[in-house]
Amino acid sequence: MLWGVSKAALVGVFSGAVVTAAIALTAPGADAKSTYESPYTYDQTWNASLRMVRVDNRWKITEKDDQNGYILFEYKSPENNKVSPGTLEFVRGRDTDAAVNVLAQLPEMPTYHEQMLLDQLAAKMRHEYGDPPAHKKRSPEGPPDAGPDAPPE
Repeated sequence: MLWGVSKAALVGVFSGAVVTAAIALTAPGADAKSTYESPYTYDQTWNASLRMVRVDNRWKITEKDDQNGYILFEYKSPENNKVSPGTLEFVRGRDTDAAVNVLAQLPEMPTYHEQMLLDQLAAKMRHEYGDPPAHKKRSPEGPPDAGPDAPPE
């Protein structure tokens, strides 16, 4: 016996710690997020999202900020009318014509609810704004490479 504790008790404590760690490491995280890269402008994406949440789905908006890019709302599940908190976040690209990343988070719902929400947004934007605009590709810094067959300068 070590410090008055039996070998069986130590094995039990150690086994319990291993099982607890295994459960904690394999449990799904509560911070799952689904994303959508919107090819439309920030203003188009923001406005369509706001209309989708408030007008189309009639969910209550609890907070919104178009400058910092987020909408907090009360999501109502179409399956059972369960109300839970929802978030849409909008991340602008560096250029004004760059794609906008939209992150949906419904922490109390299965992930497929987030994906359904983003699919609804994508369909709404295509319906309201038509085909997305073609984005210009950024040219690399400096002059373009002439290739191996270019004459020396």
